[in-house]
Amino acid sequence: MVKPRLFVAFMRLFALGLMGALAPASGLAQERPGVVVASKADTEGALLGNMIALILEREGVPVDLRLQLGPTQRVRAALLSGEIDLYPEYTGNGAFFHDMEGDPAWKSPDAAFDRIKKLDAERHKLVWLARAPANNSWLIAVRGDLARRLDLSTMDDFAQAVGRSTDLKLAASAEFVESPAALPSFERTYGFQFPRDRIVVQLGGDTMKTMRAAARNTDGVNAAMVYGTDGAIVPLDLVVMKDNKGAQIVYEPAPVIRAAILQRYPKIAQALAPAFSSLTTTKLQALNAEIAIEDKQARDVARRYLDDLAGSRTGPRTSP
Repeated sequence: MVKPRLFVAFMRLFALGLMGALAPASGLAQERPGVVVASKADTEGALLGNMIALILEREGVPVDLRLQLGPTQRVRAALLSGEIDLYPEYTGNGAFFHDMEGDPAWKSPDAAFDRIKKLDAERHKLVWLARAPANNSWLIAVRGDLARRLDLSTMDDFAQAVGRSTDLKLAASAEFVESPAALPSFERTYGFQFPRDRIVVQLGGDTMKTMRAAARNTDGVNAAMVYGTDGAIVPLDLVVMKDNKGAQIVYEPAPVIRAAILQRYPKIAQALAPAFSSLTTTKLQALNAEIAIEDKQARDVARRYLDDLAGSRTGPRTSP
């Protein structure tokens, strides 16, 4: 997930031409025989990047792998410069790519996709392909036993629990607490104020740390900052509070490709669409859990999912 303030600052520097040393000139990329597939450095990035690469390989498209290249700002800059050709990104990050984080369109799945697709096509000659119906937005999760005892399932429920002075203690990053797009947005939308002395601030944005703190009741923590498709949510028995009023920007993953590459290999769009369209939030959580919790290799998890998907589309074989 992008850190909004840091990312906006980075992209403004990039726009001024100060990041040119990160990548070779785009003319060099034009001469490459293969498609350079990259991803971010996190678990889901590795999963989706491998999925894209495997699909292209099965379609006979030559692939050059640059998976887990780095954080959002590094990978986006590489795409804009032509260092890479294709990677999985999140629709909501368009709010920060184009300095439009105040636009309410980013809180609607369809509007967010339409907005970033149009802006990137016009300004950068990038094409957003079919997205997954899965939201990797910032959310709050509560320990399962507490959520069931208090009947908590939505942010409305959570806000009312905070108002009743329920003994809630939250583990979160400083960014989540301070960014207007994160906890303050929840507070404005749902009409509550979470006591800052009841928040344990974790260094960085590692949700595995916040989730483990809640699951283990570390220092009394029973709620955690999470991302919607985190793989450890279900194994750690955490209940995500549904953002039923749309306080958060929507982050649906989709492949983003340079238009010149798509023109060279037009079958890429159709090849990737079935896999991404099949990835619901629940499915991504389960696949991420195989990597993060069961310690499986991202490429193996991606390959098995694609094989299962292909089997379900063709149906069982029958004897002649």
